[in-house]
Amino acid sequence: MNTTNTSDKTADQTYRMIERPTFLVGAERSGTTLLRLMIDHHPSIAWSREFEYAVDHIPPRGWPDLDEYYHQIEMDRVFRDYNFTIDRSLNYPQLIDSFLVQLRQRSGKRLIGATVHRHFDRLLDIWPDARFIRLLRDGRDVAVSVIGMDWASQTYTGCQRWIDAELLWQKLAAQIPESRRVDVVFEQLIRDPKASLQPVCDLLEVPYDPAMLDYPNDTTYSAPDVKIIQRWKRKLTEYQVQLAEAHIADMLVERGYELSGYPRITVPRWKQRWFRFQDRYSRAYKRFRKYGIRLYLADILSRRLNAKAWQKSVQIRRNQIPEPRLK
Repeated sequence: MNTTNTSDKTADQTYRMIERPTFLVGAERSGTTLLRLMIDHHPSIAWSREFEYAVDHIPPRGWPDLDEYYHQIEMDRVFRDYNFTIDRSLNYPQLIDSFLVQLRQRSGKRLIGATVHRHFDRLLDIWPDARFIRLLRDGRDVAVSVIGMDWASQTYTGCQRWIDAELLWQKLAAQIPESRRVDVVFEQLIRDPKASLQPVCDLLEVPYDPAMLDYPNDTTYSAPDVKIIQRWKRKLTEYQVQLAEAHIADMLVERGYELSGYPRITVPRWKQRWFRFQDRYSRAYKRFRKYGIRLYLADILSRRLNAKAWQKSVQIRRNQIPEPRLK
């Protein structure tokens, strides 16, 4: 981690913001990593991994306290992987912008973008002219993947990240002219990647390049395979599908997806609360098994006591434990 030696927090009046960065938005587990790899392999485009640390800490009004923000991002796993310099002479929008500038400079490419799964409406506060690529995937397949990551215990709550992202995009898209946004449907991307990537290239004002499909040569991701489409039909039981459709049936139909044809069910509120409790317990148990009792308890206590030095030490130790990757 690099940090400049200045403690001056006033805005740098000579700093020039990136005018029109582009952001890939959509639900987690919707295929954003695959699309990011394709875009990043374009000779003119560099693309950042999860850029949530740019927006997660923005309060309802104004900008984050910079000292607190420095503390938070120095613990962030993705931020630490990039090893960006923190220039303390910049204000918050400039600081966030500087991270993209650093990535662009490292890559030697002309264009820059990043992936953001949540709070992506806040990006317009930093870059009013930002462009957006929205990735849409069948919410039932997203739920399958979310469960595979142990983020949810069943499909009813496994759809929630998809719901949140879709509703936020619906709100954001109404504020953005069509010339600054494009939709990519995951299933179409897999069936015909070139046809789906062409509108992305048009948005970024670059020609399509076959190198965008060369990502299997230097990543762990395979070439597009239609077998990953409609996994819910093979992975889920009838009841699991019914739970998912009880939550998102109308949204699926609105987005052009066909329903399973199984009888519709209603999930009572007490069961919804039980599902959420199951999810919290499952995530806590997963953290306990992953980190061990000492690190697990240290994380809880350091946060509750607001012991920042201890909290940072604990988080860095957690970051050193590899995250499981599910494609």
